[in-house]
Amino acid sequence: MRASVYIETTVVSYLTARPTNDVVMAAHQLLTKKWWEEQRAAFDLCTSELVLEEAREGDPSAAAQRLAVLADIPLLDVNEATRKLAGNLVQVMRLPPRAYFDAAHVAVSAIHAIDFLLTWNCRHLANGALAPKIEQTCLADGFKSPRILTPEMLLEIP
Repeated sequence: MRASVYIETTVVSYLTARPTNDVVMAAHQLLTKKWWEEQRAAFDLCTSELVLEEAREGDPSAAAQRLAVLADIPLLDVNEATRKLAGNLVQVMRLPPRAYFDAAHVAVSAIHAIDFLLTWNCRHLANGALAPKIEQTCLADGFKSPRILTPEMLLEIP
């Protein structure tokens, strides 16, 4: 059985972004494209309406590119359990209200027993200091937290 990967918005954003001169962003773009081309077929991909909602924002041309990448990826249900767990995560992680979707991505992944949440959001998601809080909150609500990784980190997993 293949591992499952929830594709979060930042991954699609880096995958479709115009080239940049910013060294860190350029590295993220390169690593994202490498993972997408070389590794994604080894996993069962999924996402949610939350990602589609975020991907629709901004420049219409860029949004269209993001949505095209997401078009064939199955959507996970966002339900009351998702909203409850996301609310608990926001409180425990002390996230600002604008970061609700960050917690909701974790909640969707946990509730649907997804193995990995793939993201470049290292402030609120792929953050070693927050990982124990995320794991404990998911467990307290009866769910196992996904492993939250960047594309670079998931390149190392065969």
